[in-house]
Amino acid sequence: MELSLAETKKWIELFVGKVESEKSQLNELDTAIGDGDHGTNMDRGMKAITDAFEKKNPEDIAGLYKTVAFALIQKVGGASGPLYGTAFLDMSKKAKDDKDLTKLVQTGLAGLKRRGQSDFGMKTMIDVWEPVAQALENNQFTQSVLDDALANNKALVATKGRASYLEEKSKGHIDPGAQSSAYLFEALLTVLGA
Repeated sequence: MELSLAETKKWIELFVGKVESEKSQLNELDTAIGDGDHGTNMDRGMKAITDAFEKKNPEDIAGLYKTVAFALIQKVGGASGPLYGTAFLDMSKKAKDDKDLTKLVQTGLAGLKRRGQSDFGMKTMIDVWEPVAQALENNQFTQSVLDDALANNKALVATKGRASYLEEKSKGHIDPGAQSSAYLFEALLTVLGA
């Protein structure tokens, strides 16, 4: 399954809108197990994406992902900027020769694991990306995949990142990066018409 350039752009624009409207929700999640600024940081990145698109309309999918990657790396503080940036930069490189959506998401996931030196089950954004990648591969990507991924993430004890300092107290809270990743993939569901 491939998205057109217009569909890919719409996906990112919907993600931007979702993060901007849920900024305070992301900050609340981050206040519980982090330093309380994930929403503010991501919002800065979203504005940078919008500005970049306004300055220059991406000519192809690889260019679009690259624009997103650089906007996030430059503007989003904390771990999220480099992580999202790496995912989108790797997707940009992959999109030069393969625009299959499943492969692109798998490539982004591999980038997250490499950059964050983490894996599924460590209470990070990977807990959302991995089930989505698997569901796309099996043509079973629905909202319930995201709901289940967030429920699983909430039940975990963090072993990576700032939340890991809280140990057992991190249980019962959704990782803010997992939540913003869920917004990314909710936007994708909208574009796919699922």
